[in-house]
Amino acid sequence: MRHGEIHQNVRQYINGRWETSVTTGVSVNPSDTDEVVAEYARGDRHQMELAVRAAVDASAHWARSTPQRRADVLDRIGSELIERKDALGLLLAREQGKPLAEATTEALHAGRSFKFFAGEALRHGATDGVRSLRAGVQMDVAHVPVGVVGVITPWSSPLAVPAAQIAAALAAGNSVVFKPAELVPACGWALAETLSRAALPAGTFNLVMGSGREVGQSLVDSSQVDALSFTGSAAVGARVRQAALARRARVQLETGGANTLVVLADADLAQAVDCAVQGAYASNGQRATASSRLIVEATVHDAFVTRLRDRLAALKIGHALTPGIDLGPLVDAAQLTRNLEAVALASEDGAERVWGGERLARSQPGHYMSPALFLARPNHRMARQALFGPVACVLRAVDYEDALALTNDMPDSLGAALCTNSLQHAMHFRRHAKAGTTLVNMPTTGVDAFAPLGGRTGASDGSRETGRHTAASFYTTERTGYMPA
Repeated sequence: MRHGEIHQNVRQYINGRWETSVTTGVSVNPSDTDEVVAEYARGDRHQMELAVRAAVDASAHWARSTPQRRADVLDRIGSELIERKDALGLLLAREQGKPLAEATTEALHAGRSFKFFAGEALRHGATDGVRSLRAGVQMDVAHVPVGVVGVITPWSSPLAVPAAQIAAALAAGNSVVFKPAELVPACGWALAETLSRAALPAGTFNLVMGSGREVGQSLVDSSQVDALSFTGSAAVGARVRQAALARRARVQLETGGANTLVVLADADLAQAVDCAVQGAYASNGQRATASSRLIVEATVHDAFVTRLRDRLAALKIGHALTPGIDLGPLVDAAQLTRNLEAVALASEDGAERVWGGERLARSQPGHYMSPALFLARPNHRMARQALFGPVACVLRAVDYEDALALTNDMPDSLGAALCTNSLQHAMHFRRHAKAGTTLVNMPTTGVDAFAPLGGRTGASDGSRETGRHTAASFYTTERTGYMPA
């Protein structure tokens, strides 16, 4: 699609056909709210029921397909996504607000996820080498698809996150019903449009766009959906978990967390500031893995804060398609308002504002905000919650042991990173930081889209969101068979 083009055919994809809906909606460019990115069909409960029924009907056929066929289909999808990464990146930048280069990289990651799970498809279903303890008895344990998988994904990474989950589910032989976030319907449609050309049996993959309240809830409540993968807010995730468990469906949740970057006195400060800028402020902090807590050893605290403030002051903020910008807009007016309110509450709590946190005006009407940096104490609200915006706070630590204790004083951390030149501290941190992912001299956002992602406590529920082990444990179930030897 060309810049400025309104795409009129963003429709549902149900049982191998493109369908309209009774009502339509629009997605708006957050860089320029005068521009409509797409007009899209807004589904309802009836259309979700049709999609689930189609997935049920297609489930057995796809489950019986050979691993090679599944691998070939996924590989073809991955190749097309990679081939179209520039067009997909342009669409993502226009609809979600990520700078174009970052959006194009996300499209590339989406394609690579399908390529990765194409390889995994060849390994699914293999029997485990377990022998019966009884003489004359042959036993095998096979991994078989769970059936119909519902995938509900966020607006923060509207290509990479659903690509990894859909690819994993299809690789295991499941059929899929995909419900993207309502803020990014065109990105969801773009994925579906690619899958529609991949020789999948009708009903194996379905797309239904619409509100979480109606369309999403219908998917969660359906007794014919065997497993649910949800990525989004903690409040919605809790309701998804309750509904899924009430009907004994499998559920996998990733709801983000307050992630941490630790900077020790022996760290390369220039590298540490790079990690902070990338981890806390890239994508305007609108990532589940963003590090909103920066814990800095006392002897380098002031120097680090000065360097980070200077970097933030130099960041270029503007339209997502403008060459050379560092940050685009926030995704919508509500997200901007929430972040401005978080800045105001932080000041009321007594946290010291070092830089930013202000609404910005640009030549186009958009949801712009300067990145905010605070000095805080561990008991401040902003140091205790995931902010999901370009807002971070610095906490002072006495030494490494104090920094580790502050890191582990959070119940819902997906990631924790450490900047240091000490191999001893690096190894100790990797073993003892209470986070699903640990990183050394890297930002918390430096993870692969198809790697296992999840927290050790409140940030996740069920198996990890993606990755090889998730594909085996969540998207398949074990079946044990016996016969005389």
